[in-house]
Amino acid sequence: MNPIIEKFTGMDALSDQIVAMDLLISAKSGVRNYAMAVTEAGTPEIKEMLTRHLEAALDMHEQISSYMAEKGWYHAWDTNEQLNINLGNINTALNLPTL
Repeated sequence: MNPIIEKFTGMDALSDQIVAMDLLISAKSGVRNYAMAVTEAGTPEIKEMLTRHLEAALDMHEQISSYMAEKGWYHAWDTNEQLNINLGNINTALNLPTL
């Protein structure tokens, strides 16, 4: 979408929110995958390396979720508020004009 149109319609912030949520989902997937890999490691060296990667993935997840919480886009501890935000985003997406 054109950046000027995004700015006028307020879609620029929503675009940032969508990118951040995609990144958060990817970070969660990475944490889960590293955690499973640590439990399957065949040697202490591999387990130690995967544990370092797991810790880095956890740090990344924390940074992304904190950023999103500061912006008001992510309410991990208030599921009702998060549901309201998600429903609002869905309604916005459904009401976008088609070009």
